[in-house]
Amino acid sequence: MNGTGPGGAAAIRIVVVDDHPVVRDGIRGMLEQDPRTTVVGEAAGGREAVAVVRATDPDLVLMDLRMPGGDGVGAIRELRAGHRTRPRILVLTTYDTDRDIHAAVDAGADGYLLKATSRTELVQAVLRAAAGHSVLAPSAARALVERGRTAALTQRELQVLSAIAHGGTNQEVARALLVSEATVKTHLLHLYPKLGVRDRAAAVRVAFQRGLID
Repeated sequence: MNGTGPGGAAAIRIVVVDDHPVVRDGIRGMLEQDPRTTVVGEAAGGREAVAVVRATDPDLVLMDLRMPGGDGVGAIRELRAGHRTRPRILVLTTYDTDRDIHAAVDAGADGYLLKATSRTELVQAVLRAAAGHSVLAPSAARALVERGRTAALTQRELQVLSAIAHGGTNQEVARALLVSEATVKTHLLHLYPKLGVRDRAAAVRVAFQRGLID
């Protein structure tokens, strides 16, 4: 198990949640080939995942969705109720239905990947998610875009977008709106598909073009 990454930087501490031991072993093996990531715990279901996360305080959780020992969405919701910013939660599953994707994102997941993801893609996704970025498989992005086409930006989403357009960081926007930084990130994750974009710069550009902010 790795403790530090290149240059002595702390490795990203991960909990892997999946009901199949062979899958957990495979994920652990892939992640621990990279010195920037280390697995500090495993769980076979949602209820166990909550207990393991509370015991190990990881930076990131790789969460499956449908498991006999409690589903992943319920675990995400419970973890988010306890702390809105830690750990980062990245769904890793075989299910890519709109219903599963929407439920996971609405519960507070920071990203959504499919198990067909390669080792390189998985490690990069973990690094990006740990750094605060949203990570979406193409099918997840499409599902959110489709939902977004029928939804208008909420007043709070417009406030977040306007503040970011004027140079505010997530932390500064959270402080100005009296919400958590995780709430700001959630608003961004929800408004991206509504605007048909995948990052904050494009969101600001499209919002200006449409006259949504000034």
